Amino acid sequence: MTKDIGPDRSSSVKISPLGLSGTLGLPAGSPTGVILFAHGSGSSRFSPRNNLVADALRQAGFATLLFDLLTESEAADRGNVFDIALLAERLLLTTAWAQNFETTKKLPVGFFGASTGAAAALVAAARLHRAVSAVVSRGGRPDLAGGALPHVTAPTLLIVGGADLDVLNLNRSALQKLRCESELKVIAGATHLFEETGALEQVVKLARSWFVHHLATVTSGAVDAVREPTRGG
Repeated sequence: MTKDIGPDRSSSVKISPLGLSGTLGLPAGSPTGVILFAHGSGSSRFSPRNNLVADALRQAGFATLLFDLLTESEAADRGNVFDIALLAERLLLTTAWAQNFETTKKLPVGFFGASTGAAAALVAAARLHRAVSAVVSRGGRPDLAGGALPHVTAPTLLIVGGADLDVLNLNRSALQKLRCESELKVIAGATHLFEETGALEQVVKLARSWFVHHLATVTSGAVDAVREPTRGG
C-alpha cells in the first residue's frame, strides 16, 4: 500500500505483510537503483542523518526507502533493537517488497546501514548474495554480523569517525573477515554521530560515490529476485 507521490517526490508506504511504516523517495528522473536504509538502535525512518544521506542519493538518481524495522509493539521491547537476526529478517522482507513494487521493481539494490543496522545489512547481504549490489555502513557495528561476514559478496564500504576509537577498532577487525571487495574510510576527527562540521557531508560524498560506481554496472536483467523470508529460514 502506498499514498500518492507528493510534490517532494516522497510517499508513505506500508510494507507487507507486517505493515512496517516506510518513506519511499524518488529522484527527479527515472531511478537507476534503490537504496534501503537500516537504521541503528533507538532511531527510526525519521533519522535526520539518514534522511540527509537519502536526499543526496536521490539527487544522484537513486530511489530511497527509509523504514521502521520493527512494529510499534516490537519496538517497545528494547531487546528487539539489538536482535540482529530479527532486523536482518526485516531487511530481507523489505527487499522482497521493493522488488515487487512497481516503481522499484527490478532496480539494483543497495543497503545503507548505521550502527546496529549495519550489522543487519551485512547479515541480509550475506543471504541475498547477488541480489544486493553494494553495502555502505555509517558508524556501524559490522562485528555484530559475526559469521556472516565472510559470506558477504556485495562490495562493502565501512565509514567510521576517527575519534570513534572503539568502533573504529571493531570495524578494522570486521574488515579482515570480509572476503568481498571492501574498504574502510576514516573521517578524521569525527565522533560516532558525525556531528562535527563537514563530517556528515564527507559521509554523503563517500556513500554516493560507492553506490554510483557499483550500482551503475548492474543491469536490470542481472538483478536476482528476492523471496519473502520466513522467521528462522
